[in-house]
Amino acid sequence: MKGLCVLVTDACSGVGWAISRLLADRGCHVVGVAGNEEPIEFPGILYQCPPHDAGRMADMLRAIREKYPIDAIVNTTGLNVPAPLGEVSLTDLYDVFDRNVRTALQVTQALQDNMRVRRTGRIVNVCHHGWWGQASESTAYAVASAALAACTRAWALELAEAGVTVNAVLAGPVETEDFRERHPLGSDAEKQALAQLPLGRLGAAEEVAGVVAFLLQRESAFMTGQVIAVDGGAGLRRPML
Repeated sequence: MKGLCVLVTDACSGVGWAISRLLADRGCHVVGVAGNEEPIEFPGILYQCPPHDAGRMADMLRAIREKYPIDAIVNTTGLNVPAPLGEVSLTDLYDVFDRNVRTALQVTQALQDNMRVRRTGRIVNVCHHGWWGQASESTAYAVASAALAACTRAWALELAEAGVTVNAVLAGPVETEDFRERHPLGSDAEKQALAQLPLGRLGAAEEVAGVVAFLLQRESAFMTGQVIAVDGGAGLRRPML
């Protein structure tokens, strides 16, 4: 995978940050997209754009497409607004869907043509395990993650003839700042989250990044349309269909 030019969304926080660092360490040219306004020492080229601004994002993606030969895209989800069912606002639902699905669609639409022309490419969507029912108060995030997983299969079918693979990584509870904000150390919320995990611990962002990196390698070229769980075994509690 050395020398691949990979675009990573939400590249400066959580799992996206771990993915960016791992890919750079393995010799990839990383083009990051993030909304962070604070300066950061990014391991590649960083473009900053408010994720809710589709117009500015379109301009940014046009500039990226003209300047960089993107070989792979990693779409990471970036917004969760937990709320009980009766308190989910339509505004939050639309915002979460926009941030996690519209962004992935817009990025992939803008960059997939070059992959088609070269007849090779990789797309990896990082989804949240909540859409399998392992997270409470996650209606909006579950809807967005389920939609992104569905996009994965639809895009895999559409792009297969062009030699482009599309897979998803279903990430379970991961030790990030966002997780800790909602699950303080030693809190009941943390205990409830851990109780869902047969492995009995949180995942590390680097563990999710490692699976993403595998899906960008030559050895994964015969895989497409797959949703791979990296969730500490949480999916084992879901009844087999």
